[in-house]
Amino acid sequence: MLQLDPHPSLDLRCLTVDFGRSLGELASSPELVALLAADAEAPMASSDEVRLTIRDLLRHGGFKPTGRNKPASEYLIKAAASGFLGPINLAVDLCNAVSLHSGLPISVVDLERVEGALRVGIAEQGARYVFNASGQEIDVAGLLCLYDASGPCANAVKDSQRTKTDPASSRCLYLLWGSQQLPDRAAAAAAWATRLLEAEGAGVVVTRG
Repeated sequence: MLQLDPHPSLDLRCLTVDFGRSLGELASSPELVALLAADAEAPMASSDEVRLTIRDLLRHGGFKPTGRNKPASEYLIKAAASGFLGPINLAVDLCNAVSLHSGLPISVVDLERVEGALRVGIAEQGARYVFNASGQEIDVAGLLCLYDASGPCANAVKDSQRTKTDPASSRCLYLLWGSQQLPDRAAAAAAWATRLLEAEGAGVVVTRG
């Protein structure tokens, strides 16, 4: 289902998830929402080592993961610490909870909105896409990205607006952007995400990792 270009340190884990109903019909459990708090009890905890290692992972192709382009997991940690990380929808809430506590960036894409075959590789010069409803763009040149037939659509910094979930979404692909320099961390995060998804009633297939 997904082709992976050679990379010296990427430890990518992928989960294909069927929620059974549209996200607009579902609500995150109180237990899941509670995990969006910075001090929630969780089986994993982020650290400076994780943060720096993930930044090194994203630098490999020449991308600079700093400032507004820092990994999404760092935004979540800051938002949770400030009390601003709240529920959005079941698919995103679960992504955010696991990313917050594992320290690994996680992408979620709607499988009904991607086009053709999928591939993960370094984005070429000039590659960019809209990442929010306001039409703002991110320059993804040199950054590890998920590609479909229309171009890059997700990465460890900001996912594309065109493949994000919405209330009609029911089938999603999760990509956990791990590093081989953090042995077993991506696998542990994927296993935890699988347990949480199944507890929420979703069907999960591990498609990579």
